[in-house]
Amino acid sequence: MSLKSLNKIDKLLKKPLFSAAEARKLGVHPSVLAYYCNKGVLERVSRGFYRLAENNLKTPFEWQDVALVTSSIPSGVICLTTALIYYELTDEFAREIWIAVPRESRPPKRPNTRIVRFSNMSLGVTKVSFGEVSVKMFNRERTIIDSFRYLSKEIAIKALKGYLKNNKERKPDLKKLSKYAKTLRVDISPYIETVLT
Repeated sequence: MSLKSLNKIDKLLKKPLFSAAEARKLGVHPSVLAYYCNKGVLERVSRGFYRLAENNLKTPFEWQDVALVTSSIPSGVICLTTALIYYELTDEFAREIWIAVPRESRPPKRPNTRIVRFSNMSLGVTKVSFGEVSVKMFNRERTIIDSFRYLSKEIAIKALKGYLKNNKERKPDLKKLSKYAKTLRVDISPYIETVLT
């Protein structure tokens, strides 16, 4: 099998990640992708997702897996512990990549990934870039509120303390925080009072 079949998906090979479905649309069967994986030309990132084996992502090493996994879940949004780590609001280790998906969707399976089904996927979504890869992540305020909903109180309170610290680059937005808490039906006012006193 010659590399000519890969010429059909030349544009896809320039992306950090592409799907078997995208390749099929351009006339390349999944068996061809499997063949090139065996030859070391392509790398299978997860089920149905590939990249060029020599693709040197200009992404910080510690965020490469997060960028690739999130890119492979179009409806996914980085959330909870992974977002807290990104915002430097926790001391937790990145044992898993936390990704939120719409509640009605079928949760995809990815290695070392915790999929959480959310009903409100639009509130607080922002874009972050890991080098050349741009992905969706919940903003700091949404991440704090979700921490009180899904994580331990200890982790959530520590994140809230970190958020409320006086920081010139990232000032806390109590109006936004309160608005998100109300929308998601989480009463964090006692915790804010405790942290601020």
